[in-house]
Amino acid sequence: MKKYLVKPGTEVDFSMWDPNDEGDFKGNKKKALAQVAKLDQKLGALQEILYAEHKHKVLIVLQGMDTAGKDGTIGHVFASINPQGVRVASFKVPTQVELDHDYLWRVHEVVPAAGEMVIFNRSHYEDVLVVRVHKLITPAVCKKRYDQINDFEQLLVQNGTTILKYFLYIDPDEQKERLQDRLEDPTKQWKFRVGDLAERKLWPEYMKAYEQALTHTSTAFAPWYVVPANHKWFRDLVISTTLVETLEKLNLKYPAPEESLEGVVIE
Repeated sequence: MKKYLVKPGTEVDFSMWDPNDEGDFKGNKKKALAQVAKLDQKLGALQEILYAEHKHKVLIVLQGMDTAGKDGTIGHVFASINPQGVRVASFKVPTQVELDHDYLWRVHEVVPAAGEMVIFNRSHYEDVLVVRVHKLITPAVCKKRYDQINDFEQLLVQNGTTILKYFLYIDPDEQKERLQDRLEDPTKQWKFRVGDLAERKLWPEYMKAYEQALTHTSTAFAPWYVVPANHKWFRDLVISTTLVETLEKLNLKYPAPEESLEGVVIE
């Protein structure tokens, strides 16, 4: 999985990754899905211990262009997890109250507490992506925000949070196919927004904004992964693998009982 990790201090160029990548499972989707199923079970078990131990905090950031699969990732990768102790936070257009505060204010109040796993469906990175593409902030302000975001994430890490950030990488052709599917499928039309087509025209600008954001904010304490996401099953495999590997390194343990159970008899 190291090939998908953005090494801190490196200049990100998406041409280094292939959104159609299938890794070692090329042509063997069935084998990959079997591996994903095993990872699902491991992830469910690890999350249960995370919740019981009530010590560590886990933040998972999902970013990507429209239709990249953020909702699908949440539905598939985290399907085996007990909803208790897990939250999803979605970030829409800021409300007036949120705009009256600094841009990280609404983010800080939904970060994970002890024992929690929180998934950000979009995130604080919108404030160096959308606003940059639409020229709502200057390059100088954007640069300051990279530093502020790094400081913010470092604060979370220093207080016991493990952060994993995933950019779901699809290409324009795949997005076109998925948008067409939304347009034609009555069960998916509720997701379709005509405004998405205007954003699609800004694809090159968004890719540049993402490259810069990942370049400046992939750190040793809060790394980014570029996840090839044209194939949904491979997307799930990469995220599940890196998440399980990270949780295993936390050496999670069930806590001892609050009081001695010696001699306790249940009649």
